Amino acid sequence: MSRGYLVAGNWKMNGSSASNAALVEGLLRGIAECPAIDVLVCPPALYLDAVRRHIGAAPIAVGGQNLSDEREPGAYTGELHASMLNDVGCSHVLVGHSERRTLYGENDACVARKFVVARAGGLIPVLCIGETLAEREADQTEIVLKRQLDAVIAAAGIGAFINAVVAYEPVWAIGTGRTASVEQAQAAHAFIRGVLAANDAKIANSVRLLYGGSVKADNAASLFSCEDVDGGLIGGASLKAPEFLAICASAQILAASLDA
Repeated sequence: MSRGYLVAGNWKMNGSSASNAALVEGLLRGIAECPAIDVLVCPPALYLDAVRRHIGAAPIAVGGQNLSDEREPGAYTGELHASMLNDVGCSHVLVGHSERRTLYGENDACVARKFVVARAGGLIPVLCIGETLAEREADQTEIVLKRQLDAVIAAAGIGAFINAVVAYEPVWAIGTGRTASVEQAQAAHAFIRGVLAANDAKIANSVRLLYGGSVKADNAASLFSCEDVDGGLIGGASLKAPEFLAICASAQILAASLDA
């Protein structure tokens, strides 16, 4: 696999100046042991600049958790323009996280606009897609995933997925302790890659697909071993340096074995 592994931590609405500094220090002490993978952290917007400065030259990228769908800066109180994230050193931004979709009403069209704006602003979008428990139980998983992907492809074009990232988040497995089985994860990721491949096979093979849904140190290796899983989008476990580093270590071992 030439895509390489990416382990991304979404800190959500957690942290303080002191706890963030301690977390970053913990990561800095262990990240050198994972040279074969890419690592990303997404702190709350208020702390992006401080975290980026604390990381310094260490191989940890920083991303935003959200951005405005407006193309130009202006009178949008409380919003963040893509250029602002870029200005404080962000390379990535989460787009369409399930919590944004379910709690804040971001529909497919809104998510697609954010993807386009992120790209225009020089950011790598991490497009989050996934089904709810009700949708899975109704055998709607593939219909939902295709609808969410097609909305972005229609708005941005398949070319916009070059170097982009897609994170599959089964909503029923986020923060619940439930995790998709290895077979369920691989099936969803293979389907996602297939939807992309129907538009451009070469681009589809280059897109990193992450699994996000209660990934922990004890299940990371089995999930990351799937053919179409290229890492993880980690929630709660990313707030504890030892746990997050253990997940990174799982990806590192797999990456090293592929390079051997």
